[in-house]
Amino acid sequence: MKKGILIVFEGIDGAGKSTQAEILMKKLLARGLDVVYFREPTKSKWGRKIRKKALHPDSLTPEEELDLFQRDRKENVEKNLKPALEKKKIVVLDRYYYSTIAYQGAKGIEKKRIRQMNEEFVIKPDLVFILDIDPQKGLKRIENREKKDRLFEQEEYLVKVRKIFQGFKGENVVHIPAQRPKNEISTKIEETVLRFLT
Repeated sequence: MKKGILIVFEGIDGAGKSTQAEILMKKLLARGLDVVYFREPTKSKWGRKIRKKALHPDSLTPEEELDLFQRDRKENVEKNLKPALEKKKIVVLDRYYYSTIAYQGAKGIEKKRIRQMNEEFVIKPDLVFILDIDPQKGLKRIENREKKDRLFEQEEYLVKVRKIFQGFKGENVVHIPAQRPKNEISTKIEETVLRFLT
């Protein structure tokens, strides 16, 4: 490859993006390709702060949330993404700035402003897979993973988040219905990636 490739997975909670990101990474590794996997929020001090605050809903204003995500992402771009891409690796990334546009945008921050803030410093992805699922079904999938408080409000919020995700368009953006069988989804993703690589 002449350059590194950045592949991003996006979607609301319970859409299965982390599962599919890991499956793709393993499939590409099995083909002998040089692949690395990252996720946002990261394990940096900013990412840890985001995770800690996430345990207490509404402990941050939307602007404070946005600020933390921006700081975490800037560090991720500089310390992880750029070095890996410069070494011509395939980078599989679980969540990126599309999530910030969707989640913070659903809380009332202007989506265009969030995009512009990010596009000043991010590396544009080569492929973006957006896994789409009904919020109720997504929450049902993850209810055993973590305790959900105020489910109704969360579902209402995720309806808005999903709508923003559904609005992302572009040659590099692939929307996938996430209620389809896991193997079927992973096959479609792998085929799309291999077509892009060749």
